[in-house]
Amino acid sequence: MWDYVKLVVYGVIAVLAAIGANYAHDPAYMVNALVVMLAAAIAFVYELRHVGEVRVHPANEYMDGVVRAGVIATTFWGVVGFLVGVVIAFQLAFPSLNLGNVTDGVLNFGRLRPLHTSAVIFAFGGNGLIMSAFYVVQRTSGTRLWGGNLGWFVFWGWQLMIVLAATSYVLGGTQSREYAETVWYIDWWIVVVWLAFLAAFVGTLVNRKEPHIYVANWFYLSFIITIAMLHVVNNLQVPVSIFSSQSVSVFSGVQDAMVQWWYGHNAVGFFLTAGFLGMMYYFVPKQAERPVYSYKLSIIHFWALIFLYIWAGPHHLHYTALPEWASTLGMVMSIILWMPSWGGMINGLMTLSGAWDKLRTDPIIRMMVISIGFYGMSTFEGPMMSIKAVNSLSHYTDWTIGHVHSGALGWNGMITFGALYFLTPRLWNRESLYSLKLVSWHFWLATIGIILYASSMWVTGIMEGLMWREVDANGFLVNAFADTVAAKFPMYVVRGTGGLMYLAGGLIMTYNLWMTVRAQPAKAVVNANNAVPAE
Repeated sequence: MWDYVKLVVYGVIAVLAAIGANYAHDPAYMVNALVVMLAAAIAFVYELRHVGEVRVHPANEYMDGVVRAGVIATTFWGVVGFLVGVVIAFQLAFPSLNLGNVTDGVLNFGRLRPLHTSAVIFAFGGNGLIMSAFYVVQRTSGTRLWGGNLGWFVFWGWQLMIVLAATSYVLGGTQSREYAETVWYIDWWIVVVWLAFLAAFVGTLVNRKEPHIYVANWFYLSFIITIAMLHVVNNLQVPVSIFSSQSVSVFSGVQDAMVQWWYGHNAVGFFLTAGFLGMMYYFVPKQAERPVYSYKLSIIHFWALIFLYIWAGPHHLHYTALPEWASTLGMVMSIILWMPSWGGMINGLMTLSGAWDKLRTDPIIRMMVISIGFYGMSTFEGPMMSIKAVNSLSHYTDWTIGHVHSGALGWNGMITFGALYFLTPRLWNRESLYSLKLVSWHFWLATIGIILYASSMWVTGIMEGLMWREVDANGFLVNAFADTVAAKFPMYVVRGTGGLMYLAGGLIMTYNLWMTVRAQPAKAVVNANNAVPAE
């Protein structure tokens, strides 16, 4: 009976999407409607071919299929996101690479930039967080992922969101909110998928066989719950039409700016920090084969981070119409936030106590350690940049870009690479990775690439800020904006080169993971289905 209900639902969605495409007011809406129609048609055909099949979900085996799919998606979207990032970096250095006149604007920097940020944050990072959360919560709870096929709904629902977002961006569909460019109907879909993610995660914790909830799960849970709240409030929009991708925010003026940066900074704080700390607290001890240095410190680190981060957003709005007290509060909270952030860094690094020799022989643990180092550096730099005197120089300059990318490439990227290298041989039941030497190549290419990227942006950002505030004896500005653009050219080329090296490392990783699955010998078969017992 349930199979036929699903067939009806998929059929209705396909028909409604076709109607929406027919009445669409703009290209982004039309293409998105066609994508939904195609996705519903594929799901309909799949269900039709499997009507009547009895699908058994053995409670005594981990649900690793969805995690394997997540590893593949994380790797794929990572390379796509890095590639688009390299393209737009060189577009800034060489404006002739903006092919908008040829492609009706599709390949312009303005449209590719949100494609890049969403690809690396929500496609690469999001898939990495979802698949690692599903892996970690099962292992630390000793039970199968809750909800039957709910995990698969989360996975495919997230991939649909990524495709919808990408196709809308290149066609001009955006609500122009930092890290929240997705249009209103995609925002609704994200809520559905995210609530399913929350249900699967919490259901697994409730059914756990372990009495204790491991600290990594606290970080994952806080990230899931807080992002849900942030996403809903920041995306309160009134659609212009049911057949249009355009919408109007329910907030206006400085209130709108405040809500946006309450969301924007906490997207960094919870999506790109708390979630990845959950990853760190599981995979670093596992790879180092050492217990977490201090469980007490991890609890203090967790609660301090959760309580403080939510207040830090206003520091993005120094010297604006935001009341002085609000931006000062954001600055103070940002400075205080430095201490719990470094508590996490110290806990991660000190977990290697007694195992530092592994850095010489294990490039995976080396990658994890460098990620923690970048986390510590960026969580010092961020509070420093929130200080008003520093912010007056750094804001609106490329220094901010360097700061963001040292954290994103160094912290988020490297810890995810380490998790992928850890998971692939275990999920596909292989003896080991295909090549540790290739992991070393990846490590050095990525590390040098990040250093080139961040240092060039630090140099050009500080230069830019100083040029903007330089005045002559009469108090007139010395430099036109075009002068700063021309002066930045060499650093932009260095930035693009660093990004190219980072992309090359990602391609090497993709080859290494592929060959691990394809060419490495398998371990002894666990059972008839080669599934790992949930215990």
